[in-house]
Amino acid sequence: MATFDVHMQIGQLVADRPARSRVFDHHGLDYCCGGKRTIEDACSRRGIDPDPVLAELEALDAEVVSQDDPIAGMSMTELADHIEATHHTYLRSELPRLARLVDKVTAVHGKAHPWLEEVSTVYAGLVAELEPHMMKEEQILFPMIRDIESGGGGAVHCGTIENPIRVMEHEHDNAGQALERLRTLTNGFAIPEGACNSFRAMLDGLETLEADLHSHIHKENNVLFVRAAQAAAGSTT
Repeated sequence: MATFDVHMQIGQLVADRPARSRVFDHHGLDYCCGGKRTIEDACSRRGIDPDPVLAELEALDAEVVSQDDPIAGMSMTELADHIEATHHTYLRSELPRLARLVDKVTAVHGKAHPWLEEVSTVYAGLVAELEPHMMKEEQILFPMIRDIESGGGGAVHCGTIENPIRVMEHEHDNAGQALERLRTLTNGFAIPEGACNSFRAMLDGLETLEADLHSHIHKENNVLFVRAAQAAAGSTT
């Protein structure tokens, strides 16, 4: 069992044991885009005491966790395929469904809940970022990663693989900021008194989207991109 301290990076902790993401999700700590932050820094940003986080991490690690990391044995190609088939497919189905819900709820309940107008604006911006983002991964970055793994150099017109990785990580940061703003605006996706079923479905959908994007971005930032950069560096030495 690991011994935890506040100076550990939360992204690496989840990379080592994905089940730990449940602890960070419980406390609203971003382990994907903010994965390079220490426990201390992440908790400070949220205004929470790190001691309960450390205690929960220790309790979780004390459990016997079976099938802890389903992606551990995947090659980079398999992981890229998994991300496309699982997370990209989910987003292409869920983003337009949630857009319709957000528009409907904002139109009906916006006067009673003025914060919905900003939810609508932030969500639209998130969608506008994610749709071309996925295309760039599928058409540029992931093919480079597959090429590197198959023995090629992975270099295309955009130069070395560090360039598209840097762009993707920047866009992940933007998505993370949007998710954090949505969580703040909705008071942690809390259901207002008397909310109709559409209102409830919207909040549930946004919370599920947040969880999926955290997992999605974590797999890229803290696992796939790290491995790809290391492989590319090794192929040039």
